[in-house]
Amino acid sequence: MLGRLGRYVLRDFAGLFGMALLLVTFAMCLGAIYKAIDVLSRGIDVGTVLRFFLNNIPYTLSYSIPISVLFATLLLFGRLSADSELSAMKSGGLSLWQIASPLILMALGLSVFCLVNNTLIYPNTQYANRSLLKNMGVEDPVKLLDEGRFIRDFPGYMIYVGKKEGSQIEDLVFYEISDEGGQIERSIRAKTGTLSHREGESFLEVMLQSVRIELPDPEHPDDATKTHYIAADQFPIQLDISAMSEREAVSKKRRNMTLAELVYQIDHVGDVLGMGVEQAEQERCRWRVHLHQRFYLALAPLTFVLVGIPLGIQSHRRESAAGMVLSLAVMFVYYLLIIVADGLDTKPQWYPWLIPWIGTLAAQVGGLWMIRKLN
Repeated sequence: MLGRLGRYVLRDFAGLFGMALLLVTFAMCLGAIYKAIDVLSRGIDVGTVLRFFLNNIPYTLSYSIPISVLFATLLLFGRLSADSELSAMKSGGLSLWQIASPLILMALGLSVFCLVNNTLIYPNTQYANRSLLKNMGVEDPVKLLDEGRFIRDFPGYMIYVGKKEGSQIEDLVFYEISDEGGQIERSIRAKTGTLSHREGESFLEVMLQSVRIELPDPEHPDDATKTHYIAADQFPIQLDISAMSEREAVSKKRRNMTLAELVYQIDHVGDVLGMGVEQAEQERCRWRVHLHQRFYLALAPLTFVLVGIPLGIQSHRRESAAGMVLSLAVMFVYYLLIIVADGLDTKPQWYPWLIPWIGTLAAQVGGLWMIRKLN
């Protein structure tokens, strides 16, 4: 009897989940569709554009699978409760745990898939897309200056960007590196800066504001007392991007790194030249926040099922609008913790990488307690 009911519950859930997954994934892929059309309009062949679009799907699935699981769970158990099917199953001697167990096992399987996807599949496909865009010559040069990491892609420079919003950047450090020996010839620090690039130009212009330039003594480069300091309100820098178009490799951003690469970055972030202890700890904190978010999102299907079962039963409605409202409320709280952790990623004393786990622990314990209460 449980086998038939289990298949019945799974079949209904799979139908709702599949429909929700198609709709949510399509909605989240609209940006990629727009980008694909833009690339196609530049004369790129259809096969390359299709590969670009397909490479974007694994990243979209990391968000659309948990959302679809929550929506399908709320709708399914809301309908079972409203149609009194749940009461009939209980009258037949089945507990709520037995009814929900096939769904919980399926959610566990989806979480395992999301874990593999978040730590291995989508980082590689996102990196493949960036390489594809670079080879097609359509990647925006302004996006090359990514925040929160040291960038060595520009000839003669090693650059660190603390924060970036569009073309506006903050907390900048530019190290001019000599061609011979790789020594720092001078360092340029600025509070803010503005990026600009005109189509067809072979350089990216950075206009720095509130600048301090440090010039080490050539004869005593390690003696800080002989370093010369120059202050300026503005200071322009031109970064050569022509050489980058000839390179085959594309540097990996944080989102493009697999689990092993993220762990390596956390362990070796202090090895970066010129990074102080406090700055290294802040950078390590950013990497940890991103790493923990991968696991947090992977556990979302299991968490949403445990929360969605009791919420769906208590809604007592069969209208999809009720399930949608509950889905949005739960998702808002769950993903809000990711935003909070991102906002505190430069404050290691707050342990922001642990903040999302509060949501997972609270949701799972609360869901199990509500299921037990309704059983």
